[in-house]
Amino acid sequence: MAEQEEDFTSLPLPDRFVHKNWKVRKEGYEDAAKVFEATPDESASIFRPFILDSGLWKGAVLDSNVAAQQEGTNALCAFLKFGGTEACKRSRNATITPIVEKGLSSAKATTKQNSVEAILLYVELDKADPILDDLLQGLSNKQPKIVTATLGALTALYHAYGVKIVEPKPALKALPKVFGHADKNVRAEASNLAVELYRWLREAMKTLFWNDLKPLQQQDLEKLFEGVKSEPAPKQQRLLRSQQAAAAVAPPAREDAEAEEEDTDQAAEEEVIDLAEPKDVIGQIPGDFHERLASAKWKDRKEALDVLYEVAHVDRIKDGHWDEVIQGLSKSMKDANVAVVTIAANCIDVLAKGLRKSFARYRGRIMAPVLERLKEKKQSIADALGQALDSVFASSGLSECLEDILEFLKHKNPQVKAETLKFLIRCLKTTREAPSKPETKSIADAATKLLTESTEATRSGGAEVLGTLMKIMSERAMGPYLEGLDDIRKTKIKEYFDAAQVKAKDKPKPVAPPPKAAPPAQKRAAPKKTAPGLKPPGKRASTPQAEKPKSIYAVESPQPKPAAGRAIPSKLGSLPKSGLSAPSTGPKKKLAGTGPAPSLQSPRRNISSPSPYDEAAPAPKLGRGLAGRPLGKPASIPSEPPPPPSSAPPGLTSAERSELEELRAENERLQRTTGDLRTEKSKLTSQIHELQNQNAQLIEDHTRDVLSIKAKETQLVRARSDAEAAETMVQRQEREMERLKRQLSRSVRDPSPPAYDDQIYRDPNTSGTNSSHHPAMERYDSGRSGSREVGFQRARGYMGSPSEEKENGSLDAGMPKKPQEPKAGLSRETSVSRREAREDEGVDGNGQPVESWKRAAEVTSQLKARIEMMKAKQGLNRPGGR
Repeated sequence: MAEQEEDFTSLPLPDRFVHKNWKVRKEGYEDAAKVFEATPDESASIFRPFILDSGLWKGAVLDSNVAAQQEGTNALCAFLKFGGTEACKRSRNATITPIVEKGLSSAKATTKQNSVEAILLYVELDKADPILDDLLQGLSNKQPKIVTATLGALTALYHAYGVKIVEPKPALKALPKVFGHADKNVRAEASNLAVELYRWLREAMKTLFWNDLKPLQQQDLEKLFEGVKSEPAPKQQRLLRSQQAAAAVAPPAREDAEAEEEDTDQAAEEEVIDLAEPKDVIGQIPGDFHERLASAKWKDRKEALDVLYEVAHVDRIKDGHWDEVIQGLSKSMKDANVAVVTIAANCIDVLAKGLRKSFARYRGRIMAPVLERLKEKKQSIADALGQALDSVFASSGLSECLEDILEFLKHKNPQVKAETLKFLIRCLKTTREAPSKPETKSIADAATKLLTESTEATRSGGAEVLGTLMKIMSERAMGPYLEGLDDIRKTKIKEYFDAAQVKAKDKPKPVAPPPKAAPPAQKRAAPKKTAPGLKPPGKRASTPQAEKPKSIYAVESPQPKPAAGRAIPSKLGSLPKSGLSAPSTGPKKKLAGTGPAPSLQSPRRNISSPSPYDEAAPAPKLGRGLAGRPLGKPASIPSEPPPPPSSAPPGLTSAERSELEELRAENERLQRTTGDLRTEKSKLTSQIHELQNQNAQLIEDHTRDVLSIKAKETQLVRARSDAEAAETMVQRQEREMERLKRQLSRSVRDPSPPAYDDQIYRDPNTSGTNSSHHPAMERYDSGRSGSREVGFQRARGYMGSPSEEKENGSLDAGMPKKPQEPKAGLSRETSVSRREAREDEGVDGNGQPVESWKRAAEVTSQLKARIEMMKAKQGLNRPGGR
């Protein structure tokens, strides 16, 4: 046995990991953990076999022996802790699922702890997304204990890293399923996970799963949430390796607790928006929305806006092209009906909240109409408009909205001015960015003017603006703007300052102006200081002034002069000596002068020589910035022994001072220019927005005019076609009338000759001697009259136009024609006269002769009279007819 144990320990660790004896595996796990802990860094060779073969860790986690499994999970934690990122990425795919299935639900508490620690280490070394996906798959396991253990691991994961590192949406979407589990332990652990997520997300988490729970479950969770609401905002318990490295390089320098709380609150608000899924609202807007919004009936406009409000009232809206909708809402602000204005303001509110930062590009088109509508005195309308303005401000910022606000503070309507003032106060309290100095000046000037208004509400609003602005910018920064105010107003502003609660604080700029002005002086001194060498800085500590002239003018006897160099008179005396004692360097210049000349030349050299002295003097004191500036007073400083006054020649100090003043003046000039450019830019931006609005209006008007012109052109074309059709019809009718006239004239001429011929055979002058009329003769007459009628009908047929034959005759072509009725007037009277004539001539209806011949003569005379009357009526007589 002893030999076998020795053999086991001599085996490589990978071989011991897969040994069939659990004791060997257990000892291998223990030795591996110790070896990993003793490694110097992540690149140690002991990690390489375990990185290349990730199946070793899968077997360690799934070990059949619980004791060996415990040590296996412990070895995995050591491997991850000391093996680094590469160890994490190579072994992650092989170990997470076994940990979920067998490690988290182990009967040993140590194994459970090691499994949870391994999961946390995997997240710490890389990222949480792949770990979260594998854990969520464990919620679908059939064994309740595995589901319960997985929920516990998720709770520990969110508790350690928070919702910024671990995405909360997948877990929230899985909560309804586990809340409906049959096992009570699963539901209890799901409640713990929901409470942990509520600590981070608060009410925002309810948007994803709350409606899928039963009412009883909602009540139970609300009771659990009550205990969490009073707790402070949670913080991340464990840092990622990347965060640890960043903290080691640059540790956080923030010491203000309030600033940290503000950051936490802002992050929570952003998380609320990120949790909600963006919805495509544009696709849900009805197609006739714009037509109904432009309707003349206010009910149609209100119904259209109601539909828009219903579809847009969501937590997050997908970005898209909202230009036409915003244009319609902008026009609705000018609507005469207050109900339409109110619902339009509500639509602006929900759109700004849903689009968030994407709504900022529409701010210039919607804010001015809303501010203009603040003239309404009804409180409900003012509240709706104010809420819309707050949402628009939240989507953009103070700098973008400030110009419009200051412009409407000058409005002539007191109601608009008062509501705009309230809006400005709300903006200052909710903004997270402090206004710049030009913006602070413009706000302070506008608020100071409001302090002299006639109404008390406006004066109080101006004081509140100044107090809130002072809370942001500090009392010192606001001091210059309050100098001209009386004590009563200052006291009121101070009260608002104490009561104001703001989210922004003016932070001092880290870069100060003195260090910026120092580098130019150092650059000038640096190149000239290289000539003297490094000796002056070393000797300046004891005798700074005496040794500088030595290094430049003379080299002889350097030791006796340091003692006298401490006093100014000795310096003046030493300079001429040094100049005269070195004739070899400049014999022509020095020996040419007379006896009294050296005494006069030494002060001149003393005046001209400070430039090299001064250039070498500031060398050891470059770190003091502009400390050499006060050294430019030679009259008062020569008596002082310290080195600062000794290194302050008058000539260079004045130049440096003048240059510094020029730089300061130029800096102020640049600041003023920058402020003017910003103001001009804001004005130009507003003009651009106005021109864009006008352009959009002109485009819309042009489109409407083009459509109306096209409609008129269509109507004109139709009218022209109708006119042409009418002209064609008139021409056709005229031709028809001409044809009928010709036919009428022909028809009038044709029946007249038969009447005339009839008179030849029937002479009215014949006496009774010829009154005897034979029946055959009567039949002959009747035959002649019938033939005349047939000829007349044929003549009418011949005179008819081809069109009439086509329209009338072609349809009756194969059918027998009905006998034509005699013409009105002439034919009827002719038939009546003929019938009477037959009766008078002695023939009855069956052709039998009548005995009364006298009666026949009378009928004949009557017939002739009637014919003459007919001719007279038609205006035709016999000579004219021929």
